[in-house]
Amino acid sequence: MNSKKSKLNRYFKTIWKSWENHPKLTRGMSILGLLFLSAIAFLSHLGDIGLIDKTEPMFVEAARQMHLTGDWITPYWNGQTRFDKPPLIYWLIVIAFQTVGVNEWGARLPSAIAAILSTFLVFYTLLSFGGLISLETESARTRQRWIGAWWGMAMMALNPAWIAWGRTGVSDMLLASSITISLLTFFLGYAQPKTRQQKGWYFIFYSFAALAVLAKGPIGIILPILIIGGFLIYTKQWQRVLWEMQLLKGSLVFLIIAVPWFVLVTIANGQAYLDTFFGHHNFERFTSVVSNHPGPWFYYFPVILVALLPWSVYLPIAIYQVKFWQIQDLRSQDRSQHLGLFALFWFLIIFGFFSLSATKLPSYILPSIPAGVILISLWGNQRNNIESNQNKISLPFLITGLVNVIILLVLAIASLISPQLVGDDTPNFSQLLESSHLTTLSGIIWFIASGITLYCLLKPQWRRVVWAGNAIGFFAFMGLVALPVGQLLDTQRHLPLRQLSTIVRQVRQPNEPLLVIGIFKPSLVYYTQQTIEFMTYDINQRLLKLFPLNSPVDTVLIITRPKDITKLGLQYSDYQLLKDQGDYQLIRIKVKALLKR
Repeated sequence: MNSKKSKLNRYFKTIWKSWENHPKLTRGMSILGLLFLSAIAFLSHLGDIGLIDKTEPMFVEAARQMHLTGDWITPYWNGQTRFDKPPLIYWLIVIAFQTVGVNEWGARLPSAIAAILSTFLVFYTLLSFGGLISLETESARTRQRWIGAWWGMAMMALNPAWIAWGRTGVSDMLLASSITISLLTFFLGYAQPKTRQQKGWYFIFYSFAALAVLAKGPIGIILPILIIGGFLIYTKQWQRVLWEMQLLKGSLVFLIIAVPWFVLVTIANGQAYLDTFFGHHNFERFTSVVSNHPGPWFYYFPVILVALLPWSVYLPIAIYQVKFWQIQDLRSQDRSQHLGLFALFWFLIIFGFFSLSATKLPSYILPSIPAGVILISLWGNQRNNIESNQNKISLPFLITGLVNVIILLVLAIASLISPQLVGDDTPNFSQLLESSHLTTLSGIIWFIASGITLYCLLKPQWRRVVWAGNAIGFFAFMGLVALPVGQLLDTQRHLPLRQLSTIVRQVRQPNEPLLVIGIFKPSLVYYTQQTIEFMTYDINQRLLKLFPLNSPVDTVLIITRPKDITKLGLQYSDYQLLKDQGDYQLIRIKVKALLKR
């Protein structure tokens, strides 16, 4: 046993020596690895499925309108102003449209690039400041930094939250990545006092904090202020660091980037913009429930568990490992050793802030994901260094490792029974999923991943790579299962609507209204390229208001479902069926027949 362990350790050292002797090769291979992971996680098949209702099409259609009209100040959706979010996402999508064409790939490319950039900066920060000063030699410390950076890179690229929002044309990834880059560049400046690079890092911090505001509003600067302020007060570094940060010059940079658009859009739209954006979409979202998105105080505990799967099992013990209660010890450390403490403030303040908010959505917690990755990577670096050198495994490491194995087994079992868990909102999807054998493949992948994890956990010589099961499992699942399942779901849920949209553009008569009754699918606005009247409630009153007795409109097009046609009291002889696609129908009906039903 000791002989095998000794041989394996010598093997690892031999490999590392070859990497250590060729640092440029090490950096180059790491960058290639990052690009390869990013290509699979964020770019592969990015535009193969249609826009996902209901939020994504609103952002993308507003960007398309901006692209058509050339008005880069006031966003519009479905014939009305859209003041939900600031313009950064629209601007970047327009630039992508101008570069790669008006399509789903272009719509999602800004989010994908933002996810890749933030992943790279997490890797760079861990490589620079993720080592252990307790190690005897500089070579050992360098090796540990590389290992921690590689794991951090894998966790950033291979977690459900970063992948989901990194492949979606909404503003959430821009906010999360801008906050991530701003906070990490602050720390890179903080950890390198009295160096030429410090000033540059701080000015990048101000710039990306401003971009975070342009991505989603005041929250883009409020969160960094709370995180950095709390961290500096805790470390008693605030006076010195604030002086180093050149607040006056930095604030000027921030204002030059962040403020002009808000001034211009207010001049163009006046009080309507101020009331909608600052009043409804910022203040009211925090103090009251908006858009029917409530949640209990513990809402984000299961959210973060799922968002960071399968790595999240290590998060509690990683937080504990910081030992934040040892204030004097932490304050006495060199600044370069404060990455874990900074990540802890980052994670807890975002988690606590949105837990206090009355309106809750899973995407709100997204900016905390990089902090969780850093905490887990730092803890894993320390524990792997200890555990790999002794036969006896510590109880905390054993417990978290076994919980990791159990989670992987649960994912395997859930994969196998998933066809029975699919709801009935998408007809035939359960049968198609089962016949595709993708669920069986998913189950096999997670069973193998659990086996790898258990083997590495129990074998001291392999304990340093105990996370390999997670990385291999998630990588295989993403490439072989998740993307094909998404395409399969798209054919059943979204493709019929896109096909009906094509028919609408072909058959719609000049000035003929288009109604969508009983369903709210904003993607129809983008794909039909028409202004649509959505009617999901008070249909009678809205129809009478839309088509008064003296209305010159003769016929209307309606996209709806058979069951909603029945609810309207229409007989087959009342309308002309133009197309039946999936669960939806496109009909033409005379306004008089519609009002007399």
